[in-house]
Amino acid sequence: MKSIIYNELAMLGLLVAVAALPAAAQDYPAKSVRMIIPFSAGGAADVPGRIVMQKLGEAFKQQVIVENRPGAGSTIGADIAAKSAPDGYTIFMISNTHFVSAALHKKLPYDSLHDFTPVTQITSAPNVLVVHPSLPAKSIKELIALAKARPGQIDYASSGNGSTQHLTGALFASMAGITITHIPYRGSGPVTSDLLGGQVMVAFPGIAGMLPHIKSGKLRPLGVTGSRRSPELPEVPTIAEAGVKGYEMVAWFGVAGPKGLPRDIQMKLHADLMRVMKNPEMRNSLQAVGQEAAWQDMPEKFLEFMKVEAGKWAKVVKASGAEIS
Repeated sequence: MKSIIYNELAMLGLLVAVAALPAAAQDYPAKSVRMIIPFSAGGAADVPGRIVMQKLGEAFKQQVIVENRPGAGSTIGADIAAKSAPDGYTIFMISNTHFVSAALHKKLPYDSLHDFTPVTQITSAPNVLVVHPSLPAKSIKELIALAKARPGQIDYASSGNGSTQHLTGALFASMAGITITHIPYRGSGPVTSDLLGGQVMVAFPGIAGMLPHIKSGKLRPLGVTGSRRSPELPEVPTIAEAGVKGYEMVAWFGVAGPKGLPRDIQMKLHADLMRVMKNPEMRNSLQAVGQEAAWQDMPEKFLEFMKVEAGKWAKVVKASGAEIS
């Protein structure tokens, strides 16, 4: 009799334990998943994010619903994600902007590294250094020589103070040993307009939006900011190979969850994203919108990548003098 009671109690305990298991040990995902994109709909982050999330939803056999929460350099969306339940049903598009903002703001309501669980990077996209054709510089070396002959007289435009474009230019000036004057705009649209009109001579925008103007001869590309040449501009050298040794600056996007995301869910997300990202169709879709598919083989490698990025952007922000209270 005692053995029967003991067995029944043991079975009851097992059932209670199974019921109490986190979502990681059950069939995940059992419902739709929310992806927070901390940028505006239709923008450079939103478009590739939606492309990837649609395919992730197909892999999940559950819908991945994109929720745009833009503002304050991605910090609004990041705060929402950091405070969400770590059950796998809220994930977050993390990017280099996440770490730029961490360096710019004196105080944030979350820790940019420790309040998030890394999954993997999904895209990488270099910018391009373009000049107005009236500027007498047809190469990186000629631009550097011109800037040294005219210190502070050459302007470069960016989409805003502390933006990736601003810091990309600031790093270039620092590593090239030149002084060029930063002109912040409110967004990439006005930058393009004034660049085409010759009101500013230099900029470091994303490649996708510049291709029509480069092909038409309205803008001259001098170098791409990544570690290798862009498939869209195969004849344009990297800034590093064109004379600024060691220079590299790329925009990237990845997927993370809130702190405390169970390991099983983290690895399920990672495995499904790997299948999505390694599909040639996905690589072609991303390339069409100016992005390159990118990933890490394990979440721990993505964490190491994030740590390097955090340190790099902190140094760049400090050197630029940009700050937000």
